[in-house]
Amino acid sequence: MAKKKAKKSIAKGVVYVAATFNNTVITVTDEMGNVISWSSAGALGFKGSKKSTPFAATEAVADAMAKAKENGIKEVGIKVQGPGSGRDTAVKAIGATEGIRVTFLKDITPLPHNGCRPPKKRRV
Repeated sequence: MAKKKAKKSIAKGVVYVAATFNNTVITVTDEMGNVISWSSAGALGFKGSKKSTPFAATEAVADAMAKAKENGIKEVGIKVQGPGSGRDTAVKAIGATEGIRVTFLKDITPLPHNGCRPPKKRRV
């Protein structure tokens, strides 16, 4: 028989929302950065352009938070990264999760200080 995983009891954590143009990935970690649970629109079975929808992001949040609540998460901070369409709805879905208190919201999208030259403009 397979050995059962011991449930961790972690009260505080951080939820990372990585919203790209193609997908939304939700990662729940403890304060040290160890991953407790994760989910993404693609992992839930959304394919192609449906992965980038706000609904898919909401479903990914619900899945990740359900797994995190099994480990005793009660308080989370939210760190959002990327320009994707699932970004705002993911944050709202985390706030609406029952039994979870949001302590902070931070945007950690990397911004260049005039670094690399951007690709040429598209001519459509």
